[in-house]
Amino acid sequence: MIIVIKPNTPRPQIDEVIAEVQKLGYDPRPIFGTEQTVIAAIGDELTHHTLVSLNALPQVEKVIPVQKRHKLVSRESHPDDSMIDVDGIKIGGGAPFCLMAGPCSVESEEQLLSTARAVKAAGATILRGGAFKPRTSPYEFQGLGSEGLRLLSLAKKETGLKIITEVLSERQVDEVASHADILQIGARNAQNFQLLIEAAKTGKPILLKRGLSQKIEEWLLGAEYILAHGNSTVFLCERGIRTFETYTRNTLDLNAVPVLKKETHLPVVVDPTHGIGLREHVATMAVAAVAAGADAIMTETHNSPEHAKSDGEQALLPHEFQDLVARVRKVAEAVGRTL
Repeated sequence: MIIVIKPNTPRPQIDEVIAEVQKLGYDPRPIFGTEQTVIAAIGDELTHHTLVSLNALPQVEKVIPVQKRHKLVSRESHPDDSMIDVDGIKIGGGAPFCLMAGPCSVESEEQLLSTARAVKAAGATILRGGAFKPRTSPYEFQGLGSEGLRLLSLAKKETGLKIITEVLSERQVDEVASHADILQIGARNAQNFQLLIEAAKTGKPILLKRGLSQKIEEWLLGAEYILAHGNSTVFLCERGIRTFETYTRNTLDLNAVPVLKKETHLPVVVDPTHGIGLREHVATMAVAAVAAGADAIMTETHNSPEHAKSDGEQALLPHEFQDLVARVRKVAEAVGRTL
């Protein structure tokens, strides 16, 4: 069940509803918005008291039964699009279209700062870069680790760009959160539920990538883990799924964008770089993502991709990213978005 609180209700009156939910035997999970709060009541409605009686409380707008398994993620619990504020950068909920860009891996100070300056000049507001890298082979470059985080913080200090970087395990959560503005949960960890729970506890915005062969419902239930542990600032990132096709790196499932927009209130990000894996087609898929209704795109950009230690073949050169932004701006304007 979802209890919708009337707009601008003072916190003490919200706490009163939370207490009543607990008395009735449910576990209350409040989601606090800027004006309105909803409370998810987790529990078995067949063995607990009904929550319909809460309609009698003056601060309660309505009590809604939610049939879907992803209760907090669903639009039934939150009809309006969520807008997430990343330290002043707003994403989703009608905010301007957001550009995230940067190298696959942080390799050196010169490489990162050069790329950061270039993507900022082109219009990006969030710098992506991997300090810890999950690689298929144990012999491939695994990232600079803590030194990479230090360099990301240096790039943020110099350019003002917000930082998104991946966290691979529960042990790294606190360290990564001390440097990053957004924690990325990669495709390989999309159903690492203990990691999702630990990341949620930081209170930081979380970008949850879709698993390599993950169904949309499974993906939404991964996001549900984060919201159920008190963190409602989640981005869903479509990055391509595995199919029978091998010409491209993955199959970028742009069908997922309008489906997510119907099913959930969370902002949607598209990563066309991993979705297609071919540098010459990244911009085309980026503009397609804008047309499909995404709130942001995240692309790999490198100042010297031929020397990149990971994914150089799909990383855009700075001037190519600049051209991509120009194309994205035109399509965004055509569909009523600003950049």
